[in-house]
Amino acid sequence: MGLRRPEWPEVGDLVITTVLRITSYGAYVRLDEYDKEGLLHVSEVASRWVRNIRDYVREGQKAVLKVLRVHPEKGHVDLSRRRVTKREKKEKLLFWKKDRKAESLLRTAAEKLNISFEEAYEKAGSLIEKAFGDLHAGLEKTAKDGVDVLLELGINKELAVTLEEIAKEKITISLVNVKGILELQNAKPKGLLIIKETLQNAKEVGESEGADVKVYLVSPPKYRIVVSAEDYKSAESVLEKATKSALKIIEKNGGTGSFKREK
Repeated sequence: MGLRRPEWPEVGDLVITTVLRITSYGAYVRLDEYDKEGLLHVSEVASRWVRNIRDYVREGQKAVLKVLRVHPEKGHVDLSRRRVTKREKKEKLLFWKKDRKAESLLRTAAEKLNISFEEAYEKAGSLIEKAFGDLHAGLEKTAKDGVDVLLELGINKELAVTLEEIAKEKITISLVNVKGILELQNAKPKGLLIIKETLQNAKEVGESEGADVKVYLVSPPKYRIVVSAEDYKSAESVLEKATKSALKIIEKNGGTGSFKREK
């Protein structure tokens, strides 16, 4: 959001740009997040020799570029395209889109309450950013967990309730899935019951961590366990805890088990 952003980016930052005009020696771009101009020199367009810069960029195109040098006295920034990895480009575009959406939701809340965007940002946006790192993350948390997320930050109730309503309507909570195969065996008379209880325990362990856990029979003695969470780090952690608990229980009850992660 423009209200929290410094006047100039820093060296090494990734920035969203719009290509304004193209010359034989490079492309002039607008830094959308800073309202500044920059130059993408032809030598920074691609790792290989560039015969025609228009094969890589065109007027009006959005491009994720890396800041090489900042020249406030000259009023422009030197940028690179070739030093941006595919992963960096994907992550930057995703963050930018979420950032714009979050700003739009805050503007909608301001309009509903008949207050200025600046006032809404001061009374809510800045507090959310301070607590969650960025506005979208805080609104996403609000959509998932409710208005208390905002009230605990000291945001007044009317504004908090309005933001909650808008967030729940406009933000879809995306989940990631990780999975694997649990192989459980127990030859005791009540072996099947023990396996059933073991799988139920694995579900409960995962759900106690705030994740959704499902177990499917593949074919005895193989069972697929699928963990759904908000991010891969959390999902992997839950999967590890749930499967370790299952293996511990099955072995404690005289059975055997193993786990194999699936891609």
